[in-house]
Amino acid sequence: MVDDEPIAAIDSVGQRLRAAREAKGLTIEDVASSTRIPTRHLLSLEESDWGKLPASTYSVGFAKNYAGAVGLDRAEIAEQLRAEMGSELPAHYSTATVDSFEPVDGNRSMPKGIVVGALVALVAIALLLTWLSNRELSSDDAVAEPAAETVAAVPAVTPAAQGPVVITANDAVWIQVRDGATVLKQGELAAGQSFEVPANATAPVLTTAKPEALRISVGTGDAPPIGPAGERISNVSLLGRDLLRGPVAAPAAVPIAIAPVPTSRRITAAPRTAPAPGASVPAAPPPAPEVTNNAI
Repeated sequence: MVDDEPIAAIDSVGQRLRAAREAKGLTIEDVASSTRIPTRHLLSLEESDWGKLPASTYSVGFAKNYAGAVGLDRAEIAEQLRAEMGSELPAHYSTATVDSFEPVDGNRSMPKGIVVGALVALVAIALLLTWLSNRELSSDDAVAEPAAETVAAVPAVTPAAQGPVVITANDAVWIQVRDGATVLKQGELAAGQSFEVPANATAPVLTTAKPEALRISVGTGDAPPIGPAGERISNVSLLGRDLLRGPVAAPAAVPIAIAPVPTSRRITAAPRTAPAPGASVPAAPPPAPEVTNNAI
């Protein structure tokens, strides 16, 4: 214990607290750590700077805890501090009321788990409200466009596209019908002759050089023309739904134009024919007489 006589001889509470602290070999930070009082308040107590301290009730509580940490009498320090500060506390404030004050203990603060849980709950509520808002907007969009959804729900395949596919020749024409690697029909159809595509064909296609000579029916109706007249068509789908939409064919190969190679112009004599056996060979004409200017 520190001898109270030299400390008591010091009039100021701040001087008594500082002397007791230094006598124990403590720093101001050591006292702040043990009492959990901010260092600035402890320094204000030691320097008797009451203007930097909170209300007198809190200041008295700080001084009592400081006194307990350095081995001084808590009640004596509290009474002396009240006298120095000129406290104007109401009369009904008793020593027990002031003695009940303790500085806030950081360990008694709200647990971090509760704080984190509260933040997570707030985020979850915000996400839920956002989801409900987006759901209401989606519902409004769905009600605003019922006609578009009704049109999209109509199946693209009509009942007529389910009937048999029959190829009829209006004129003699060569055709080839394949289903993958299987050749279903290859050869010439005479005028009025027909060929029905098997119902179990999965991807039948047609190739012909005279599409104008063919009439193709799907069920009870006729399909549109499958190609322009006089133009070879290849791999035209013979499925009913494709025929009713129009010709579906693989793209034709683009012909590559080859420029003619220029050649040198050469004139050749007509070949000489040998005379027939027994024919007389005409004699060569006699040479023209030489004309001279000699005088007679």
